[in-house]
Amino acid sequence: MTPVLQIALDFLDLPRALAVAEESLKGGVDWIEAGTPLIKSEGLDAVREMRRRWPDRTIVADLKTMDAGRFEMESAAKAGASIAGVLGAASDATIAECIEVARNYGLRIIVDMIEVTDPVERARQVEAMGADFVGLHTAIDQQMQGKDSLDLVARVKEAVSIPVAVAGGINSETAARAADAGADIIVVGGAIIKAADAEAAARAIRQAIDTREAIETTLYKRAGTGNVREVLEQVSTANISDAMHRGGELRGLDPAFPDIRLVGPAVTVRTYPGDWAKPVEAIDLAGEGDVLVIDAGGVGPAVWGELATHSARQKGLAGVVVHGAVRDTPEIRELGFPVFASLFTPTAGEPKGFGETNVPISISRIKIHPGDWLVGDSDGLVVIPAPRAAEVANRAMDVLERENRLRKEIQDGSTLSQVAYLQKWEKT
Repeated sequence: MTPVLQIALDFLDLPRALAVAEESLKGGVDWIEAGTPLIKSEGLDAVREMRRRWPDRTIVADLKTMDAGRFEMESAAKAGASIAGVLGAASDATIAECIEVARNYGLRIIVDMIEVTDPVERARQVEAMGADFVGLHTAIDQQMQGKDSLDLVARVKEAVSIPVAVAGGINSETAARAADAGADIIVVGGAIIKAADAEAAARAIRQAIDTREAIETTLYKRAGTGNVREVLEQVSTANISDAMHRGGELRGLDPAFPDIRLVGPAVTVRTYPGDWAKPVEAIDLAGEGDVLVIDAGGVGPAVWGELATHSARQKGLAGVVVHGAVRDTPEIRELGFPVFASLFTPTAGEPKGFGETNVPISISRIKIHPGDWLVGDSDGLVVIPAPRAAEVANRAMDVLERENRLRKEIQDGSTLSQVAYLQKWEKT
């Protein structure tokens, strides 16, 4: 049987959800899901409106019920849902109550295995209780860490006879893999709802499922352990700041020239004002693609200049950040080497040799450890802690992709206040 393609409308605003659903249906989507964020924002009116618009379509209410099973399932059924979801982590009593209500109202129940410790065993249990579907679901926050549920599909398929759905980070490159693993229902959210052209994105995923061949996604690549730089090079510091909830900014540091771009892990240096010995020695310690981050107290004289820049450029460094003074900016600009600094001065310091390298330093009250990632552009600088680099890169990419969708809506004739639904979300 050809797997069902289900779109997860994880929006906060119903008009946008309905518009994207309409586009995606033209691209081959079968089932429409009112995502959990949409239901929390708009209530079951979202399901009611979907049923009104598409009376013959399967409408899924992703309630993620954890308690009050009778009340929530009855409400979903009366709103027009065809299928509603309860969490596999809920008690047996809650799941049993959901299934009993479903039988009375012609509703079908999917049990979502998100965060279930043993999804194979739990799938067996809920099938015995009368569940209609099992859902294998990787949370969005886990997707940002590079995780998915595709490897679980075959194991759960062997354990149960009811249909198995898989969700979480699926796109046109991975949908074929989900189908090959035996998924009966392939749930796609971001790869469609963040695309500027939802119809085209849905069509590509539908084709990948039908042909069992991967199709290059129109979305940007995601970061894993080995390609953090590739993803960070595609996003802006503004995207990263949004992804970090307005955190990570290094204030008080300016670029040496316009249209600057810097990305790389930190090699840290602590030195005294004007003492350029350790910064220059650190060039030899750094590797290709690294960023020297120098704490010289935020004052002059200069600890960096043209000759150090030549040396760093020859070594293949990605840039230099100086909490202190830099000189020779015309030559640095001509070399095109990314440099940020607290101030620029003609006065050079002296190489006395005080300080240390590859130790934690603090700039603008932000602690920077060796290996933390620095990203800089014309807006400024941000620091990403090394353990969170892949996650923050993915979240920044998510911000960029969502903005691309909004940009398309504005180009189609809307305005920013309208696409952001400002009046709806203003505090009263």
